[in-house]
Amino acid sequence: MNKLYIGNVSEQASALDLESIFEQWKIPFSAPFLVKSGYAFVDCPDEKVAMRAIDTLSGKVELHGKVLEVEHSVPKRQRSCKLQIRNIPPHMQWEVLDGLLAQYGTVESCEQVNTDTETAVVNVRYAAKDQAREALDKLNGFLMENYALKVSYIPDETASADAPAVGGRRGFNPRGPPRQGSPNLGARPKLQSDVPLRMLVPTQFVGAIIGKEGATIRNITKQTHSKIDIHRKENAGAAEKPITVHSTPEGCSSACRNIMEIMQKEAIDTKITEEIPLKILAHNNFVGRLIGKEGRNLKKIEQDTDTKITISPLQDLTLYNPERTITVKGTLEACSKAEEEIMKKIRESYENDVAAMHLQSNLIPGLNLNALGIFPGAASGAMSPSVVSGPPAGAQAGYQSFGSQMESETVHLFIPALAVGAIIGKQGQHIKQLSRFAGASIKIAPADGIDAKQRMVIITGPPEAQFKAQGRIFGKLKEENFFGPKEEVKLEAHIKVPSFAAGRVIGKGGKTVNELQNLTSAEVVVPRDQTPDENDQVVVKITGHFYASQLAQRKIQEIISQVRRQQQPKASATGPPVTRRK
Repeated sequence: MNKLYIGNVSEQASALDLESIFEQWKIPFSAPFLVKSGYAFVDCPDEKVAMRAIDTLSGKVELHGKVLEVEHSVPKRQRSCKLQIRNIPPHMQWEVLDGLLAQYGTVESCEQVNTDTETAVVNVRYAAKDQAREALDKLNGFLMENYALKVSYIPDETASADAPAVGGRRGFNPRGPPRQGSPNLGARPKLQSDVPLRMLVPTQFVGAIIGKEGATIRNITKQTHSKIDIHRKENAGAAEKPITVHSTPEGCSSACRNIMEIMQKEAIDTKITEEIPLKILAHNNFVGRLIGKEGRNLKKIEQDTDTKITISPLQDLTLYNPERTITVKGTLEACSKAEEEIMKKIRESYENDVAAMHLQSNLIPGLNLNALGIFPGAASGAMSPSVVSGPPAGAQAGYQSFGSQMESETVHLFIPALAVGAIIGKQGQHIKQLSRFAGASIKIAPADGIDAKQRMVIITGPPEAQFKAQGRIFGKLKEENFFGPKEEVKLEAHIKVPSFAAGRVIGKGGKTVNELQNLTSAEVVVPRDQTPDENDQVVVKITGHFYASQLAQRKIQEIISQVRRQQQPKASATGPPVTRRK
């Protein structure tokens, strides 16, 4: 794949012009440029140089007023099933990429290409030509975390002009040997951990960490193979500043240790006597599992590393700062070990959630859940993009019963009254399309009064239909600007539960409902002194962003199912015998 195709070439351009551009950008070529009308070809010494030419020049360099397009030169007979996808976000989870690729057909292999660029590159082989063509058409220019994917054919030496198209279901081929680059097998190395290390450091030490003209931080970056962002401009006048480290887990730990060493040395040089603890920032969604039941996980880390660990209270959380501060006190060696254990637990939680939520994202073909606008942006620096776009804690627990729990459910979702027109659409077209897409019944209830600020949307359907319908409604409200650009879309949902199960949802002394809120980040309220309706049901109110609301709904349905299962033996013991039909 050393031969390049250069498109969008001006009629005025000559081979000499193209040579000068390649020389200017220090890209070697091994043969003269072959210039045609509107395009050209050139050979590069090797594949790595060809990749550099594509990344450096394509869509970025002008010649005689036209922006050049550079890609691999692939003869028509070899434009078959193999694609190259470039400009993949560096923090992208492979599970998310796998799910995206699987929407267009059966992926037989997916291999990462080593490049010098910050973004990732993969070569993908689909089972059939039409699948590769559809993926090329749909993914080229597709935005992922503000990165526009670049997709092109690469030579498929095994392609045959009369090869039959392969059908089969969409997704990854389950038969045969494991496909190369499976994230579970570690054959395709990750560029870095999907969850960066976030630290808080005293503002007075920031200068020492950066060093003269940035020399110190550059040295740490080079030694630890990491990308380090020091958010100096955030929270002007604050006593502490956040630092984000993107690297492998080992690279993050090494960078953390270096930063702690610099702070300790600076404290000695400036005669600061008080202890300088390690402070790690972690999204609240992961903290519950870090602490563990009755604090067991945290106690074990403290005992194993000989440290004292405290976590900031829930009351310190805000809409734009969902992180809690984990303060670790001990020797430098002890704090380093504790950081490794803490981040290991957080990464495990995150990866479990991504894998579980990835299964749900496939329920909505063509809908980019990361682009729904459900989560606050990372502009405030409170969270990294990868953490913002990822699912909340508890996804695995919340969705594991999805496959077995298929009975219809009814959810009352409350939207701004002004948004009713957008949800219904012209002549009811939008709500009809949404209903067909989700496989759910969707109705707008009449307004409670002329001045009503909210309207109730009644959604009836199984869990998958609820997920699709509610996800689209959340997304529509964001798209139509009913919520601000930095404002989370948070809605209230009501579900009805049997009155005999309400106590189990609340738990002894409110324990279950409190755990539910901590697990899902949703506000869950079971109003007391409710009078059950004619079906002996009471209302549970859930308020939160889309994922939080979905997880809370699933967990509550799970509790109801458990209560019903426990009551079944009693019912069968007291009730009449049931005759089975043969």
